[in-house]
Amino acid sequence: MNGLEIDLNILGPALLAGLLVISTHVPLGRRVLQRGIIFLDLAIAQIAGLGLIIAYSLNWQPGGWQTQLVAMSAAIMGVLGLNYTDKHWPKIQEAIIGSLFVLASSGSILLLATNPQGGEQLKELLVGQILWVGFDQIIPAAILYSIILVSWFVFLQRVNSLVFYLVFAISITVSVQLVGIYLVFASLIFPALAIRAMTKHAVLTGYLIGSVGYVMGLMLATVFDLPAGAMIVYSLALSAIIFVGYRSVMFKSNVSANERK
Repeated sequence: MNGLEIDLNILGPALLAGLLVISTHVPLGRRVLQRGIIFLDLAIAQIAGLGLIIAYSLNWQPGGWQTQLVAMSAAIMGVLGLNYTDKHWPKIQEAIIGSLFVLASSGSILLLATNPQGGEQLKELLVGQILWVGFDQIIPAAILYSIILVSWFVFLQRVNSLVFYLVFAISITVSVQLVGIYLVFASLIFPALAIRAMTKHAVLTGYLIGSVGYVMGLMLATVFDLPAGAMIVYSLALSAIIFVGYRSVMFKSNVSANERK
């Protein structure tokens, strides 16, 4: 087996995992921006991560049903609490979200403090290990994402806050285990920021921006032997910036052309 085959065997599943994450996170990210709760995803991802660390502290295997149950339960409890505060104290919702993020982050550090491999586990939780994602993780995630996407485009776009929060929690919990907290945030927010002013083909454009970011990030990480998760974060940001710049230039060109007429 040559180097190219090894790279393809690693990069193929990694890219597929990234595209799966993008598939749900572009529409969810648009809703997050519309609702003005930018750090919701980061807080819920960190809470799901805290659930994973609790499961690991109990010596439950990563990917096992007990681990999934704890992580999902933590994320759902988090969104139920945020749904309550959104109804009763909407003016301070962003502050509450930020406070939950800090508490969940600090809780993760405390739980890992006595673990000799705690630093590595925390790094994996934040940056992820996308290059080591296997089909045993991808296939269940693909099935769940498919259900979420079909439901979203059929009726979930019109549901109330509670249902949105619950769908969000489920999606984020799965994504954190695939790509890590930083990439979850980048996948939700960067494409959504780039397409925020669009009304036509916005989601498809977001998919394109996210896909380019993941492809570019994986390629650069391989060529320069850099951490893939961090490289993809920067590539997603760059992909979004390039699109915004291109759209701005095209808009100005159209305005100038109309003025000449």
